[in-house]
Amino acid sequence: MITTIVFDLDDTLYDEIEYCKSGFASVADFLAPLEIRRRLLTGRADLSKAPEAKRIFDCLWEQFTAGLPPRLPPRLLVEDKSGGAAGNRTKTFNAALDELDVSYDEKLIAELINVYRNHIPKITLPQDSRDVLSQLSDKYTLALLTDGFLPAQKLKVQALGIGKYFKCIVYTEELGRDYWKPSPAGFEKLLQTLNVKPETIACIADNEEKDFIAPNRLGFLTIQIIRSARIHTSTSRQTGAAAQYVIQKISELPALLEKLGTE
Repeated sequence: MITTIVFDLDDTLYDEIEYCKSGFASVADFLAPLEIRRRLLTGRADLSKAPEAKRIFDCLWEQFTAGLPPRLPPRLLVEDKSGGAAGNRTKTFNAALDELDVSYDEKLIAELINVYRNHIPKITLPQDSRDVLSQLSDKYTLALLTDGFLPAQKLKVQALGIGKYFKCIVYTEELGRDYWKPSPAGFEKLLQTLNVKPETIACIADNEEKDFIAPNRLGFLTIQIIRSARIHTSTSRQTGAAAQYVIQKISELPALLEKLGTE
């Protein structure tokens, strides 16, 4: 019998692409006046060509989505949660700055990444997610488990206003970068904190490459949400990586849980 539901955050409860837009807008607002000051200090004659915030944002967004087929969501190049090489996280910034004729070094790139990760996001919780969380919280214990850089993930939770729904929130970054999913460490911490058994938990997430491996091995019920604007669209060939059930909308979740509870 399912008594506890653990949710992933990004592209599960809201569209992460909205966070990306918010982050790039903050970077553009930071960089535009900075570039004017830099040109004044260096005496560059082309001060009038210093890019405005809108142009910077448009260029960042163009680079972010470059080369992708129409209607497919962009790959995440800045907030790389796979723990990949630094090049993946900086490619968007480097390419955009080159196009904008903005000189840069590693220090500036690090500043822009810091702005992105620490900005106060302008994101909202979709109404269907709010309705489902409210409905399920009356019947189940709800928890949240999320990967990602700690300041960014905490700021997302605050901006979405969802902390009130969860008895437990596990930020895997607090355990260490090595314990991001697919590590089971975050899920084991959740089991310990809530003092519940694996077979009583349903895990709701989006990314087949990493989200369901540990929950499947631990004996959770796993359900994948395939949001239309999700960032991570690839499937995994790894045994045990796929969720046991798949839904297209979070609004389908209560009925599925009710059905599974009667089988």
